Amino acid sequence: MSDGSSDGSTGEPVGAGDGSADDEPTDDEVVRTAAEAAEGVVFAHYDQSAVTDLDVTVTFEEGVLDVDVYLNAPDDPDPDAVAREAAETAGEAVDELFEA
Repeated sequence: MSDGSSDGSTGEPVGAGDGSADDEPTDDEVVRTAAEAAEGVVFAHYDQSAVTDLDVTVTFEEGVLDVDVYLNAPDDPDPDAVAREAAETAGEAVDELFEA
């Protein structure tokens, strides 16, 4: 097992549909959606028992989503690449949430 750690981060603004606050998901929904998407990517690549450490930190403030993924897992596949994919997928999941 490697000591592969990674910090995949996205700090991009998230767009909202027509600008109506009533249509927008809550901050909690945004955070939960991003975290679940990131974890889903990690566990699609690794068995849960193979992951030594996983920390997904999501913040959503003033329309800006920030996702940090720390992953300590075996070297195959590359944990850094998986962490980056997880962070990117989290952002995409939130974009889809706002488009719905």
